[in-house]
Amino acid sequence: MTVPRSPGIVFFDGECGLCNRFVLFLLKRDRRKILRFAPLKGRMAGQWLEDGDLDGETVVFLDGAGVYRKSEAVLRILSRLGGLWSLAKLLLGAPRFLRDGVYDFIARRRRRWFGGGETCVLPTAAAPRPDARLLP
Repeated sequence: MTVPRSPGIVFFDGECGLCNRFVLFLLKRDRRKILRFAPLKGRMAGQWLEDGDLDGETVVFLDGAGVYRKSEAVLRILSRLGGLWSLAKLLLGAPRFLRDGVYDFIARRRRRWFGGGETCVLPTAAAPRPDARLLP
């Protein structure tokens, strides 16, 4: 698979309240407007991600260096925001089993805690040019 030359595409579970809130959070703080967003069940995910990248995931991050899942995806996404968010990259030094353990704990409970729907709710109102940042 050829990885796109991009600052990053955030693939998210559009049927999850927490994931949608995370995308809205990122849209608001991505002042340089470098991140792109697409639902995990969308056309772009089918084009850029392999089936193994999609199984049971809530957030997958794709950039020019590779595909990242679970805590590594979240930390790399946050570090792209710049400023103090760049410090999130320091947490990549923590053992993966601890980081992913916290991620999995939240992921298993996310629908109960944050709700969810049956369709992907793209946060178009938060993006100045949704067609440019939100991918199918």
